Amino acid sequence: MEMKNGRQSFFDGGLISLIGWSILGGVITIITFGICYPWALCMVYGWKINHTVIEGRRMQFHGSAFSLFSHWIKWLLLTLITLGIYGFWLSIKLEDWKARNTSFVN
Repeated sequence: MEMKNGRQSFFDGGLISLIGWSILGGVITIITFGICYPWALCMVYGWKINHTVIEGRRMQFHGSAFSLFSHWIKWLLLTLITLGIYGFWLSIKLEDWKARNTSFVN
């Protein structure tokens, strides 16, 4: 654990939990034919962020699957309208959405 200004940064999640959440997210996505992928993404990403401490400050994810789903539909429509060109920006948009829904607890 590196210390910066006397504060530690670390991740306190476990491998078994990560595997479990990832499998659950995958199963949910497959069973719903991808419709619940935003929920699975929020579930796994939230687990990762909620187990992260940066410089002594725990992070918290407060995004919702409903919020991501509404963005997902908009992004899908923009990708279809632009014949796939908007798809190049999807990963950037998703990272932006994640950052906007992540904050520090303390």
